[in-house]
Amino acid sequence: MFDVRWERPLHQAGSPSAMAVTEQHLVVHERNTRLVGLDPVEGSVRWDVPVGTWPRAVVVAEPHCLVIPQNTGGLLCLDVETGEDIWQAEPGSFAGHVVVDEELVLVGGWRGYTPLSAVDLRTGVPRWRAGTHGGTVLPAVTEAGFLLGEPGGDSVRLIDRDDGRELTTWSLPEPLAGPDVGPAFRVEGGGFLTRCGDRLVVRIVPAEAKAEIVFRAERDLAPRAVDLCGGLLWLAGRRGGYTVVDPSDGAERWRIQHDRRFVASVASVAGGFAIADEGGSLFRIDLAGLVSERARLTQRIRDLREQGPSKFLLLAKGSLLAVDASRPSGHVHADHFGP
Repeated sequence: MFDVRWERPLHQAGSPSAMAVTEQHLVVHERNTRLVGLDPVEGSVRWDVPVGTWPRAVVVAEPHCLVIPQNTGGLLCLDVETGEDIWQAEPGSFAGHVVVDEELVLVGGWRGYTPLSAVDLRTGVPRWRAGTHGGTVLPAVTEAGFLLGEPGGDSVRLIDRDDGRELTTWSLPEPLAGPDVGPAFRVEGGGFLTRCGDRLVVRIVPAEAKAEIVFRAERDLAPRAVDLCGGLLWLAGRRGGYTVVDPSDGAERWRIQHDRRFVASVASVAGGFAIADEGGSLFRIDLAGLVSERARLTQRIRDLREQGPSKFLLLAKGSLLAVDASRPSGHVHADHFGP
C-alpha cells in the first residue's frame, strides 16, 4: 500500500529545482518568495524565510543550505537548521548550477549565462572564476575535480577543483544529452554514467582515457540522466515506459510499458521499487519487473525523491506529499508491464 503520511500545500506549482531532500532535512520553495525548512518525518515547519522568487537551485550541504533565487544575481547561504543568513555572494545573473565539494561551492555555467566560479562554503569568499562564459550541464563531483559537459557537445571534461584548469577531456560517441535542469551524470562504481544522442548510455571513468558505451536502446530515450536503483539502470523512454538494464554487462532485464512519461528518480521500497508517472499515478515494481501495485494519489506529479527505507516524497502540481510504501501489495497488475 502507498500510505500518504502528510501533505503540504505549496500555493504554487512545484519545481524540482526548488527542493532539496536529505534524511535529516527537507527544504522547499513555496508561496512565491518563501523558503521553508520542514521536518521530513512530520512535515512540520522548522523555519520560514523570504529568499526571492523561483529558485534555480536549492542545495543542502549540512550545516548549510544554498539557494539561487531567479529574481536576483545572488547566491544565498543559510543555516539549514534555522534558516538564518550566513553569507551572500554575487556569481552573476542566471548562474543556475550549484554543486558542493567539501568546503568548495561551484556555481554558474547554466546555459552559458555566467562563467563558472568557486567560492568558499564557510565564508562565501571567491576562490576562482573562469575567464570565459561556457555552458555546461550540472557538474558532477569527482575525487580530482568537477566533471563538465556542454549540452549537445561532443566531449566531457574534468577541471581542477582548486583553480578551474582543464585536466582531462573525453570524446563522446554522440552529442551529450544533458537536461536543462537536474543532473546529467550518475555515479556508478568508480565512474559516471551519462546519456548521449537519442539512445546511448556511456560510462566515463576518470582513470581511463576513453568513454565506454554501456547500452544502446532500441527506442529513443528521454533527454535526462539515467536513474540508478537496486544496482539496476533505469532508462526512461521519450514517450513513456522504462527499460531496465544491468550496468555491469549492458544486459536488458525487463521493460515497463506505459503510455505516459515517468518522472525522474526511482525509489527502493518494500517488495521492489516505486516509480511515478506525470499523470499522478504511482507504481510498485517487484523484483521480477512486474507491476504489483498501482495507485493514483494526485492529478500531476513533477518529481519523486527517496527519503529513506520505503519512504519518499512526491512533488505534485501544487503540493508536497510524503509517502510510506513499507506495506507491499500482493496483487499483480499484469496489464501494466511488458517483455
